[in-house]
Amino acid sequence: MDGVKLFSLKKIRHPKGDIYHALRQSDPAFSGFGEAYFSSVKYGEIKGWKKHTVMHLNIVVPIGEIQFVIYDDRKGSSTLGQFFKINLSHENYKRLTVSPNLWIAFRGRGRGPNMLLNIANIEHDPNESQNMILSDLNYAW
Repeated sequence: MDGVKLFSLKKIRHPKGDIYHALRQSDPAFSGFGEAYFSSVKYGEIKGWKKHTVMHLNIVVPIGEIQFVIYDDRKGSSTLGQFFKINLSHENYKRLTVSPNLWIAFRGRGRGPNMLLNIANIEHDPNESQNMILSDLNYAW
């Protein structure tokens, strides 16, 4: 999808506990640092829809499994009207980079804790995003 990128990430195995890379300043998707935060979602629960108008998202899932769905309603976009779906986890460990003006929602898929880390290029600003209820988009979860 236009405005969505997936990057394979390095996991370093260690007998005392593994190391999971997330984002480096030298990575192509790095667009600055504003804040990093964690968000959890319970099994079967869905959070969304949300659209950031300025923020670039850089999401990794080190704990559990989370399904992400992104919808493109940008006029003039080559992927207008399309959905993008991916499950991320410690098994499918990648960074999902999402450009502004795309709708995103996510669902907990793991039976235990499901947690994501977002490394955003700007600090949270409640006036910078829009929300929509799940039923406003015709997507079969």
